[in-house]
Amino acid sequence: MRGASLHYCLQCAPASSSTSFLISEMESGGGEQRSVEMSEQGQMTQRRGMKEENGGTEAAAEGYQEMMSIEKVFEGKRIPPWREQLTSRAIGVSFFLSVMFSVIVMKLNLTTGIIPSLNVSAGLLGFFFVKTWTKILEKSGLLKHTFTRQENTVIQTCVVAAYGIAFSGGFGSYLFGMSSRTANQTTEANNSQDIKDPHLGWMIGFLFLVSFIGLFSLVPLRKIMIIDYKLSYPSGTATAHLINGFHTPQGAKKQVKTLGKFFVGSFVWGFFQWFYTAGDDCGFVQFPTLGLQAYKNRFYFDFSATYVGVGMICPYLVNISVLLGGILSWGIMWPLIGNRRGSWFPAQLPDSSLHGLQGYRVFISIALILGDGLYNFFKVLSKTIPAIISHARSKSMASAMPVSDIDHSVIDTTVSFDDQRRTELFLKDQIPKKYAFLGYIAIAVISIIGIPHVFHQLKWYHILVTYIFAPVLAFCNAYGCGLTDWSLASTYGKLAIFIFGAWVGSSHGGVLAGLAACGVMMNIVSTASDLMQDFKTGYLTLASPRSMFISQVIGTAMGCVISPCVFWLFYKSFKDLGIPGTEYPAPFALVYRNMAILGVDGFSSLPKHCLTLCYVFFAGAIFINLLRDLAGKKCARYIPLPMAMAIPFYLGPYFAIDMCMGSLILFIWERLDKAKADAFASAVASGLICGDGIWTLPQSFLALAQVKPPICMKFLSRKTNDMVDAFLNKLS
Repeated sequence: MRGASLHYCLQCAPASSSTSFLISEMESGGGEQRSVEMSEQGQMTQRRGMKEENGGTEAAAEGYQEMMSIEKVFEGKRIPPWREQLTSRAIGVSFFLSVMFSVIVMKLNLTTGIIPSLNVSAGLLGFFFVKTWTKILEKSGLLKHTFTRQENTVIQTCVVAAYGIAFSGGFGSYLFGMSSRTANQTTEANNSQDIKDPHLGWMIGFLFLVSFIGLFSLVPLRKIMIIDYKLSYPSGTATAHLINGFHTPQGAKKQVKTLGKFFVGSFVWGFFQWFYTAGDDCGFVQFPTLGLQAYKNRFYFDFSATYVGVGMICPYLVNISVLLGGILSWGIMWPLIGNRRGSWFPAQLPDSSLHGLQGYRVFISIALILGDGLYNFFKVLSKTIPAIISHARSKSMASAMPVSDIDHSVIDTTVSFDDQRRTELFLKDQIPKKYAFLGYIAIAVISIIGIPHVFHQLKWYHILVTYIFAPVLAFCNAYGCGLTDWSLASTYGKLAIFIFGAWVGSSHGGVLAGLAACGVMMNIVSTASDLMQDFKTGYLTLASPRSMFISQVIGTAMGCVISPCVFWLFYKSFKDLGIPGTEYPAPFALVYRNMAILGVDGFSSLPKHCLTLCYVFFAGAIFINLLRDLAGKKCARYIPLPMAMAIPFYLGPYFAIDMCMGSLILFIWERLDKAKADAFASAVASGLICGDGIWTLPQSFLALAQVKPPICMKFLSRKTNDMVDAFLNKLS
């Protein structure tokens, strides 16, 4: 999954939807991983257990295997060739959904940076639109091609590739961190050589230069990763079983209807709230639900359908961790540090100054993020390297490692019917290795020539070094993601910030160079692991590898155009975009820029005792992660996640209250009717997120047309209200 938001993508299996979750730019694991429903390993384990329970009789084993076999259900259905899987209606629906999800992801990216995985929503809405269209054509007698799960997989792959650019493109992180709007919030590195304001032309060009090369880096290893190593890729597996379930005779009619109802309700609620936002600090978003004093410290419920839905998708531990981080920071630490005004930092500085209270908020959260990210980086690496060595040794003992596209060795008859069928189809439509190698070299050459024209601070040899090491890093990330479902693309990106920023130096625009290098590295590593996830999904739905690769390319191309256009719409519609305390503060843009400043200039800009606190929280993040790993699964469920705790340190806990409300709704629902909650929770959450998110599109158009809401709903204390009344009485 992308990560999909510090770009550390927290991919956790959710409560009931079996999808992954992305926290902001976070791409580390954390979160309570619930088992993927009907996973391949689970099916085989259950079959083995059934054989033992029935005394190992072949008849009972075969009967149970047939009952559990997904491919037995579809055995009589024709599998369309790869060209028929890439239909014009699939591309049309993908484009429409790509715009919708790009708007949603962009809104989340520019508000809190917490982005849930929308794979389930993409698959569900793709199924809904095409199924509705085919039913209409079928009744009119004009239907030529039935809707297959392979076509559904193509839509899901294309949409996820497109909206992933809205996340990995850095519009809420490294790319917007280059802007003067973000640079003006700091006092360091705010000169012209370290600033590049957004513009539609160069953003689209840059994304086209960096977003495709990752797709070619691991194509030659697809058979090794999916068939030989049998990596699980939990998110890809969960999405595949979701699509398979949609296309069984029972289908998913009720889930689709539920999603539609909550989609409409959420959209209407967003429209209703808009009427009360005529001025600053107006509307339901500013409702002081816990009191005015709590509101000043950002403790309030802001009636966001989006984050209630996010809370229903995220595991309970993630939501509680975010709330704990908000209580620790805004409830305890910031008030105490604020009392040191005049001692630890100058009293005349506003709270928004990085040399004052804001500096503690930003840099302590960076310390938590880096500590958690580096711990999980080495943790995944420690699992990846021994696993690769073990696989290599086991293969070399039997025969040479099967890396050839034409390696059609006889399939072991002991494997299940599903595995035989899937392996046969997966090996049928291979992508020639020479095209992958030539594609990588050609795109690398174009990028080496083109990127320095976009960012003159980066030289051709910087890009060359990046592309030499990128395939190795992409393999490590894709392999680790297959083992753990953790994509660490943002961690590689942050390492690039420090390495290339220091290499270029502060006098030659090292801050901008580090941010640009972060984008190059992050896009390569992220798209490579995403492609392997899609190959796993296609493997389990019998979609052709060629159709998967081409749909990924098409989706990436769509995203390279759609995402910058959507961001440009936000940028032009909301003049205060990126300013703290506004509707769209883009918090991680400032975080990324300060990482780049630290990488180039060191720690001289930090306020008093801030570095000491950073060391404490950096070590604390490592200690908490270590404690989680040593405590065992049962105890680890009660130990918070440092990455999740870090997010409200800068933003405040208001969205954590929304997310915990979503958790509370899900918890009560599961207590009352667990089966129904498991079946419909993901549909309800997806509807809430999509409806509220898509309302942003007409809201942006209204803002561009300078259509303002008619009412301002504002909340005042009794004392302030009396003063206002007295003032109005004087005027009258």
